Amino acid sequence: MNARDAIEKKIASAKEIMEKYGYGNMFSKCFMNTVETTLTAEEDGTAFVITGDIPAMWLRDSTLQVMHYMRFTDDESVRALLRGLIEKQAQMINLDPYANSYNHGDTGAHWTIDLPEPSGWVWEQKYEIDSLCFPVMLAEAYAKKHSREEVLTDDFKRALRTIVKVFRTEQHHESSPYWFVRENCPPSDTLSHGGKGAPVDYTGMTWSGFRPSDDACKYGYLIPSELFAVLTLKRITWFAELFDEELAAAALETADEIRNGIYAYGLVQHPNHGMIYAYETDGLGHYNLMDDANVPSLLSLPYLGICEKDDALYLRTRNFVLSDDNRYFYAGSKAKGVGSPHTPAGYVWHIALCVEAMTTDDEDEIARILKTLLHTHAGTEFMHEGFDPNEPEKFTREWFAWANSMFGEMVYRLYEKGILDQVMAKIN
Repeated sequence: MNARDAIEKKIASAKEIMEKYGYGNMFSKCFMNTVETTLTAEEDGTAFVITGDIPAMWLRDSTLQVMHYMRFTDDESVRALLRGLIEKQAQMINLDPYANSYNHGDTGAHWTIDLPEPSGWVWEQKYEIDSLCFPVMLAEAYAKKHSREEVLTDDFKRALRTIVKVFRTEQHHESSPYWFVRENCPPSDTLSHGGKGAPVDYTGMTWSGFRPSDDACKYGYLIPSELFAVLTLKRITWFAELFDEELAAAALETADEIRNGIYAYGLVQHPNHGMIYAYETDGLGHYNLMDDANVPSLLSLPYLGICEKDDALYLRTRNFVLSDDNRYFYAGSKAKGVGSPHTPAGYVWHIALCVEAMTTDDEDEIARILKTLLHTHAGTEFMHEGFDPNEPEKFTREWFAWANSMFGEMVYRLYEKGILDQVMAKIN
């Protein structure tokens, strides 16, 4: 049995519940979208996963496009595909750790002309902390189900060393070799100050040029990504203790430095919400209070395993994110949720709605969000990037596999908890 057939068989019971309410086909289409349309198994055993309507692989997207399949790796065909993606991601990191997306081979294809011109393997070289975090997240999830040894290839070990080196280098961004300039574009598509970005002071945190949206950071210390980096470095320590004690020690030391920087510089007293996480800071006294629909976000911290859903600091921050105090929280007649400056003003993101549902245990809230998701696909039975909360037929990205996977995972989690039927009953 191939991976596609194995996964389809595994989700049959959940699909049956959704079919009872008329949404079985939509659930199945979204859950299967990555394995059916974006994943290529290579002859060398690796796997390449495009994001959908863009023919390139993002390390973030490709991870979250397949995480909902990890629960099915008792089937060898599924297991082999995910192991193959872990290896491919490691190879890409080793080719260029500052890239955010890669080509299916040394094709020379690029989003546009940037400076410095990246290699032919790189689609875009926008450096984002989370690009180096997600492959480690995927590898740890696999290793905890099977074994660390299965993923500890030479390429993967080298990638872990590279990640720690980059994070440490970017603690002192002024001496970093990285710069990025895109000409004749909106300011969000390039870095200021000769491609180095706005000035930052040393804080112990590690610098990021761009957000998960691929938009430039306003300030170089992106707090949700800093928190993700701390967790990632602890995961690297767990792997490295098997093969490189010095790497394990360096990863743990760097994690402590970043964490200390977050709590020294990344918290803000908000007049309506109390002490919350900032979205960005520069260590020079400037803060950006907002959240973005892309993951990692402040809203997504429990989803990523960074904190518990009932963590007090998270709950205060969540209340801010899901309020009008967050300038990217939008509400319309058909939906309300978090959007992004990456898409038209006022557009809500399906990914953010899925994250909102997966970071609460309130069944009424989950039912409300699921109802929104089921009624804002504009007749396509697929999720999209952003959509108009008053007119959902207006949306961006018809083929966005990451969003489809998030919807599939959200629904399947409800099935695994044994509450899918009762949540669907609340909707109907």
